Amino acid sequence: MKKLLPLVLVLCCFVGFAQEENEMEQELQATVINAQTDFPLESVHVINLNKVKGTITNKKGEFTITASVNDTLYLTYLGFKPQKVKVTNDMFKFEDTKISLTELAFALEGVTVRPYQLTGYLEIDVKNLPINDAYQYSISGLNKSYEAGNKNPSAVTKVLGAILNPADLLRNLFGKKPRQMRKLQQMKQDDDIRNLLASKFDRETLTELLQIEKMDIDDILNNCNYSKSFITTANDLQILDAISSCYEEYKVLNRK
Repeated sequence: MKKLLPLVLVLCCFVGFAQEENEMEQELQATVINAQTDFPLESVHVINLNKVKGTITNKKGEFTITASVNDTLYLTYLGFKPQKVKVTNDMFKFEDTKISLTELAFALEGVTVRPYQLTGYLEIDVKNLPINDAYQYSISGLNKSYEAGNKNPSAVTKVLGAILNPADLLRNLFGKKPRQMRKLQQMKQDDDIRNLLASKFDRETLTELLQIEKMDIDDILNNCNYSKSFITTANDLQILDAISSCYEEYKVLNRK
């Protein structure tokens, strides 16, 4: 038994050292290439989903990002399929790590344009045009106003009605996934992530970062009384700011 004790201590130290090595942050360098041509891809957005840090590739397709073993990198590039890559020890040991992205094939669908039936008489045409009765609101960090729903509650009342409902998704999501919601502030502070979200409208990067479904995003914004036109037309950065604003209001009310 006494002979086994030193061996057990050595094993414990080894396991502890291995775990510490896996969790240690390092600078990861790699190259992103086109899977079909092997050519490097410039301006690919690379996001560490665990660290909530982003960067982009240079002209040679190279990038450097802070990462630890078992972190997940999320790569996006216009016209290519998004890729998730698990960080391994080998990616730090070898300098020639290459990540391939596959091109997407797009099929354009027919678009039917239906202009308003205008007569040329102002009195008649004004009555035929649809009326947008949505109120305007502003999102932090953006110098524009956007539509709210068909109500005009205050910031507090807007969320209060949702929180008072025990089955409401807003409270369920914010209450059960506080760690994902805390990522909101980290995402807003990273310029590379903000620039990427400002150019995207598909919600894919948001769902990966927050670990929620697209329908959850729609439900959150609906419960915060954002209009359907905003939910369907806003870019991902505007959606991020809207969710962040709603979450901050929820935290204030929840503390009370």
